[in-house]
Amino acid sequence: MNKIHIIGSVGSGKTTLARELSAILNLPHIELDNVSWERRTSGDRRRTEEECAALLHTLVQSDQWIIEGVHTKEWVDTSFRNADLIIFLDTANHARLFRIMRRYLLQKLKIESSNYKPTKEILFNMFKWNKHFEDVAKPEFFKKYAPLQDKILIVKNKRSVDEYKQSLSAK
Repeated sequence: MNKIHIIGSVGSGKTTLARELSAILNLPHIELDNVSWERRTSGDRRRTEEECAALLHTLVQSDQWIIEGVHTKEWVDTSFRNADLIIFLDTANHARLFRIMRRYLLQKLKIESSNYKPTKEILFNMFKWNKHFEDVAKPEFFKKYAPLQDKILIVKNKRSVDEYKQSLSAK
């Protein structure tokens, strides 16, 4: 597996898993948030969907990558189609809600860094994004990418993630 796309809701563990797999497999890790946002010292700028599509198209042309993010818009299609493996993190809603709260608190205490200022508005948005992913984006993803089901691995809990990582380490 040289091209892996990890998708899941806010708080599902995408970034953590991508970092761990990147270290195990020695593959570069790409966050879709950094594709949709141009990071600048003067303040971030949201890229247009056309800019996102062009940048992602360039990134997926490389031989190896781990791409992760919650994004399901059309511009991400090229990543799903070019992936050798799509890991869908389908963790329990209560676990995601706990992680969202923990992340917010750790960021407020400056223990964990982020690309955004942790405000109550962002916290509430994360709860809304989580619900939207569960109710809308997840069913749409499985409908749209049904033809790719042979390369979709659904992971529901940390034990499954650990078993998968262990199987990779053994190879």
